[in-house]
This record gives sequence, structure tokens and C-alpha cells, in this order.
Amino acid sequence: MKGKILFVAGLGVGYVLGTRAGRERYEQLKAAALKLWNDPLVQKQVDAAEAFVKDKAPDVAEFVSDGAKKVVSQVTGKKPAAAPRRSSSARSATTRSTATGSGAAKPDTSKSS
Repeated sequence: MKGKILFVAGLGVGYVLGTRAGRERYEQLKAAALKLWNDPLVQKQVDAAEAFVKDKAPDVAEFVSDGAKKVVSQVTGKKPAAAPRRSSSARSATTRSTATGSGAAKPDTSKSS
């Protein structure tokens, strides 16, 4: 409840200040925000955050999936199917071998009579 009140108060303050300051001040604030966003130090941190998220996304997806399976099993009373666990290094090795085509199964061409 406290958060909602603060949010509404922030909206009110922003509206009042915005209407008093006018378009000129808005343009100044916008220019300052763009200058900050385009700063090389800020962009370096943005790139680092993107790389971190890309690295951790598969682990988070697996964690969420496992949690969802547990919830479903509790609700339905059924045991979830056991999924094989792979480490992130095994997952990336599989991805690399599949991407290059070297991980594809080769047909058996030997004839056994």
C-alpha cells in the first residue's frame, strides 16, 4: 500500500513540475538523459549487463522450468518426469558441435550378413 501511495505522489509531483517547467525544460532534461545514456562508461556497463544476461538466461530458464514442474506435480499429485541434467559446459559443447555439423549422427554403412 505504501508503494502505491508513493507512486501516485511521484506522478503528482512529476505532473506539477512538468507543467511548470514547460517544453524547454523537458528538452533540456531529454538532452541530458541522452548524453548520459550515450556516455562510453554507461554503454560499457550496458554491454556487460547484456553479456551477463545472455550467459545466465539458459540457467534461469532451466530453474524456472524445474520450479514449474514441481508446482504442477504438487497440484496434480503426479511425479514429474526426470529430465537429464547437463552442465552449462556440456550444453555449450553440444550447441557448438550441432552448429558445426560435427555432432550429427552418421548412418551405418557397413553391411552385416
